[in-house]
Amino acid sequence: MTSEVFFDYLEKQYSDKLPFVAYKKPNQSKVKVILQSDDLLHCSNDFSESGFVFAPFDDTEDAILIPTNSSKALEIEISEASRSYLDCELNSNNEVTNLVASTKHLDLVKKAITAISSTILKKVVLSRREAITLKNDNPINIFKKLLQSYASAFVYIWYHPKVGLWLGATPETLLGIVGNNLSTMALAGTQSYKGTTEVVWGDKEKEEQQMVTDFVIESLQSSVKDIHVVPVETAKAGNLLHLKTKITGRMHSQSTLLGLVKSLHPTPAICGLPREAAKQFIIENEGYKRGYYTGFLGELNVKETTSRNRNRRNVENNAYNSVKSVTNLFVNLRCMQIIEGEAYIYVGGGITKDSIPDSEWEETINKANTMKKVL
Repeated sequence: MTSEVFFDYLEKQYSDKLPFVAYKKPNQSKVKVILQSDDLLHCSNDFSESGFVFAPFDDTEDAILIPTNSSKALEIEISEASRSYLDCELNSNNEVTNLVASTKHLDLVKKAITAISSTILKKVVLSRREAITLKNDNPINIFKKLLQSYASAFVYIWYHPKVGLWLGATPETLLGIVGNNLSTMALAGTQSYKGTTEVVWGDKEKEEQQMVTDFVIESLQSSVKDIHVVPVETAKAGNLLHLKTKITGRMHSQSTLLGLVKSLHPTPAICGLPREAAKQFIIENEGYKRGYYTGFLGELNVKETTSRNRNRRNVENNAYNSVKSVTNLFVNLRCMQIIEGEAYIYVGGGITKDSIPDSEWEETINKANTMKKVL
């Protein structure tokens, strides 16, 4: 299948107002699409289903499912030979400061710092939403630009006529499970990328990162064994750098995906600590509903076939197929929602006792530019 035919499928599904998702995993060239055959709204009850899940920030609300058993799946390789089909002009990051938005966010950050100094709050992640009028509101073209721009991210376009249209390029994994092997990450701290990953991190960013790492490890203790924590590293995501800690382990036989998700989501990287207090502060003070921003999305219990080496001495018959259940869930960051010709860009940052309000505002500007680049 050519790239042109592949994207024609997306165009037709969207014009027919039928649900679909197209996505590319980090550092892979394969792009997959799942096309639902009807416009029914399916929800996941306990994450035991198979398909693609799209879950909101508020874990008391329903997670939407595009189920495998009522959908058609296609995939293509975006190789160097076919990449020219994606070539399109990207915008420069021209930021026009909105004084009202700036003042509102600065006041919110100051309020959070005060709460952290006087309550049980240790960290709270605060966000804002910015609306941009689109010159060309064809979402498939925006998806192509995301594919072109962010090779190391989980890039997606998701649509359901009864829910809405979302796109993004997120750097953060919530959970990866192959068989009983689990991987996740703690991602926190942000600074602009200036040509090198050899940078100095401040105490605020280091503390924030450690909070997230400690929370993830503690949350996994009852469900995962042989937990291994890789030393923290600096990771590049678009025009930004983050502190990242990789964490792996093996699930206990009695562990469930529902239990793991409930223990992790929402993590301190997108909510805060203590979790319930931070979540309540967000709901009461941000002034808008996040919806699916800082929720999670990805493959849920899909069957994947892998080849493995059985006998290295047998050249002709040295491989056999292993079919395993695979789940790949990503936190919905660096994303946008498109509504009637407007792109709503969602950005935020972690606030601790050491936060500097002006720096927190600048961080949201840098994160917003990740999405503005493709509009």
